[in-house]
Amino acid sequence: MPLAAAFDAGRLTSDGGLPWLAEADAALGLCAALTACLPDWRRGPVHHRLETLVRQRLYQIACGYADQNDATTLRPDPLLKLVCGRRPLSGPPLASQPTLSRLENAVDRHTVEQLATVLGELYIRERGRAGPPRRIVLDFDGTDDPAHGAREGVGYHGYYRQYMYHPLLGFDGDTGHLITAVLRPGRAHGSRFALRVLRRLVRRLRQVWPQVAITLRADSGFAVPRLYAWCEAHGVQSAIGLIPNPTLDHLAAPLLAQAHATSARLGGVKVRLVDDGRYQAGSWARARRVVYKAEVLAKGPNTRFVVTTRRRAPRALYDRDVARGASENWVKDLKNALQADRLSDHRFWANAFRLLLHAAAYWLLDTLRRWLADTVAATYQLDTLRLQLLKIGGRVRELADRVRLHLASSHPGEPLWLHLAARLHAPVNNPG
Repeated sequence: MPLAAAFDAGRLTSDGGLPWLAEADAALGLCAALTACLPDWRRGPVHHRLETLVRQRLYQIACGYADQNDATTLRPDPLLKLVCGRRPLSGPPLASQPTLSRLENAVDRHTVEQLATVLGELYIRERGRAGPPRRIVLDFDGTDDPAHGAREGVGYHGYYRQYMYHPLLGFDGDTGHLITAVLRPGRAHGSRFALRVLRRLVRRLRQVWPQVAITLRADSGFAVPRLYAWCEAHGVQSAIGLIPNPTLDHLAAPLLAQAHATSARLGGVKVRLVDDGRYQAGSWARARRVVYKAEVLAKGPNTRFVVTTRRRAPRALYDRDVARGASENWVKDLKNALQADRLSDHRFWANAFRLLLHAAAYWLLDTLRRWLADTVAATYQLDTLRLQLLKIGGRVRELADRVRLHLASSHPGEPLWLHLAARLHAPVNNPG
């Protein structure tokens, strides 16, 4: 049978889950806190409150609309208008793309630092909800953000072999909370700004929780002596990857030979052995403990090295360090689900602001995932969560005393809605 289609159904929304983003925002106080840091560049009559602009931009990113141009068609969306504080049908449309562009370009370095502080304070508040933590594991990671055109700060990075920005990300290794996101120029070394960020974080964490034990975990991009020395001088434990070299390979050679022999004796099965030793690079003032893994796989041998101040047994420590692989999934969520690599402003500080907006959108979706901890959604990637919870077609009716949202029937996300409604005591009724 022939099918005819047209975008003419009127005031529908394709993002019926927007109210849950607003619930998460209200619980975190996120948009209000971010807005308090922003300068208002406008003069004369103002058509959009600054907080409304932040909400619109943040909610669009969380729903998967990373480009400012998306505002052109989304600004009259009735449900987006409602969660941004306007009447869904009779209220005026939200901001256009040029206004959102001016918002991002109104910030400077000082504003970006304030916004980053907001995310850090949010992390501290949420981390402490269950009481003062006994320990905190800081997972630092760098990632690539491919870039095109003559944007400020873009540079060619030899390791990644591309023109890019080089963001620095910090997560809580135990809880998965995003702590900070710092935009760095494309040519920046993997460790650039890491010590500056670590100093501020450790100082603030110890102000709030004086007895907390802090551990830094990072890959070999952060393997620089000044970072080791600072951690040792300030009582921060560390486990940082090392790039293999002939001296380290020589250190691990007996263990690797043992792994090969064991694998051969057992018929070629995978074998992994872990040990430790002392190692001093030429740029180090003294020798340090190195834990190393020797592994025999079907595809060949694999050795890894970690310099550490921790005293745990080698295998227990290495297994604990391997757990930082979870941060790769968190980075994937930020980059893929939240499209945090869509930094297309010309100015560096505008892009730094945009990165923090994407980080804030991560907080909204991650909070909803945590609220769904007792459901299958607890293990969802954030793009899957968005598809199941937010991407629901609906019709918005503006009545005299309420707004009625009619959602698509038989949507697979309905059980998640009911779970959130029960948790937050929000009404979710069958519209009939």
